[in-house]
Amino acid sequence: MRLLHTADWHLGRSLEGRSRLDEQQAFLDELVDIVKKEKIDAVLMAGDVFDTVNPPAAAEQMFYETLAQISRKGECPFIAIAGNHDHPDRLAASFPLSKELGITLVGLPTLELQRVPINRTGEMLEIAALPYPSESRLKMLLSESAEELDVRNQYDDWVDSYFKEITSRFTPGNVHLAMSHLYVAGSKESDSERPVHIGGAYTVAAESLPAAAQYVALGHLHRPQIIKRAKTEARYSGSPLSYSFSESGQSKSVTIIDVVPNQKAKVEEIHLTCGKPLVAWEAKNGVEEVFSGIKDGLHNNCWIDLSVHVQDALSMEEIQRLRKAHDGIVHIKPVFKETHGEQIKVSAQKLPVDKLFAEFYKRQTGGAVPDHELISLFLELIGEEDEEGENAG
Repeated sequence: MRLLHTADWHLGRSLEGRSRLDEQQAFLDELVDIVKKEKIDAVLMAGDVFDTVNPPAAAEQMFYETLAQISRKGECPFIAIAGNHDHPDRLAASFPLSKELGITLVGLPTLELQRVPINRTGEMLEIAALPYPSESRLKMLLSESAEELDVRNQYDDWVDSYFKEITSRFTPGNVHLAMSHLYVAGSKESDSERPVHIGGAYTVAAESLPAAAQYVALGHLHRPQIIKRAKTEARYSGSPLSYSFSESGQSKSVTIIDVVPNQKAKVEEIHLTCGKPLVAWEAKNGVEEVFSGIKDGLHNNCWIDLSVHVQDALSMEEIQRLRKAHDGIVHIKPVFKETHGEQIKVSAQKLPVDKLFAEFYKRQTGGAVPDHELISLFLELIGEEDEEGENAG
């Protein structure tokens, strides 16, 4: 049978307040095309369908419309588990209806194997599916100790025991897979995953992944990567879009698995074409270099983390001009000329407070000079606007 593994869609997620629904829809359209072109028998979605437990209605509509297009009334089964960003009950709420269409949605950990008949081959796919297993979702205290190492060991032991128990129910002669939303020790994460549990106490050793599975489909980390596991193939498919500038330059993909009973799975990576690239642009020749580059079409269809080398602080007018010139600029960071070790020595007893602030600003920014408006604002904040000659206190 021919399966497709994907994860970490994060539907509804924005980039610093900028909507990415159009890019997410483009990915879903591309996914539907890949499923048809590659003659996929079933799709595995390893968690984080949505970015929040209360996703926008537009994101939910995109999800369900895509399920209908992929499933085609059960012709291509779709199996999804809840990730740490998903609300487990909300994700699984429609399962009583969706299961009639070959769509399986698993919200909370269960020892029930997911058995999926594959029409084209006449084979049975058995999946040991483990949605994101936090203590709150398991409704259990894994360790009475507050020490991170103790909690980590107990968590790892629980996951190991879970997989051993559920995979013991595999039926000989069927295709056997596992799927989960976990952080496996030694994996490489990116900034877009860090606001939620990454590593720390909720870490699993690679050896705790089930050896009885022919392939382990993982979600949680946004960088596509293989997990070194001697007895089985385990892989993070990664996110379909770059969700932070730490993912700049990453190639996004989905994973295709060809597998038959009792044999090692064959894995192929299909690269995606959707989504705007996230790029870090360093303009060493100042603001005019940025305007010139934009005029020439540089980074035309990208999200941009912009660093501009300047002598003085950027004015609000310059910042507004930059943002109007390219609506993909997300960050604008001034880079001031280094002082090359020059030390600024001042006497707090001799300089007035406005001069002290100017020298402090110059040191902190590497040589930039504060304008009159900034100095006035500082004096107003400290209540020294009309008290020249006062010392900073």
